[in-house]
Amino acid sequence: MTEDEFDTFYATAFPRLTGQLYAFTGDHGEAQDVVQEAFVRAWDRRADFLADGAPEAWIRTVAMRLAVSRWRRARRWLELVRRTPPPEHTPGPGPERAALVAALRTLPEAQRMAIVLHHLCDLSVERVASETGAPVGTVKARLSRGRAALARALSEDSADSAGSARPTDPAGPPGRGKREDDRVR
Repeated sequence: MTEDEFDTFYATAFPRLTGQLYAFTGDHGEAQDVVQEAFVRAWDRRADFLADGAPEAWIRTVAMRLAVSRWRRARRWLELVRRTPPPEHTPGPGPERAALVAALRTLPEAQRMAIVLHHLCDLSVERVASETGAPVGTVKARLSRGRAALARALSEDSADSAGSARPTDPAGPPGRGKREDDRVR
């Protein structure tokens, strides 16, 4: 069977075979997938197809076998899932991780990306520069500024949590003026 003959055969047989496999599987998408896969396998054998005498029967047989195999695989997967129930309780992130994520959210996007790529994804400064499209010097500056901002944010967070047990001074922290409407006087 030549390529043109195979194309013509495909155009006429695909809708009919899809309808037959749809009746077999009950799922139109699955029927299309297995018929398509059967045609892909037939493409490699197209030279011998006319010698077989029943190319449509061959494709239908392959498609039905594929459908049965997929069904068996899905059934085995479902049985496996039923045998291994989900864990009773999955602990959430610890307070340190939550504080780090909250502090990272306060950073500008460029600094946050540099910090995450360098420290959490373990990429070199040069690789971070390559992935972000920024010069190496800019990445180093972003890392430095980002680490400083993280240190401030995390130290404020730990001071806030430690200070929450002590009575607060109405005048505010020492060394600062009175605050009114977020302005220092």
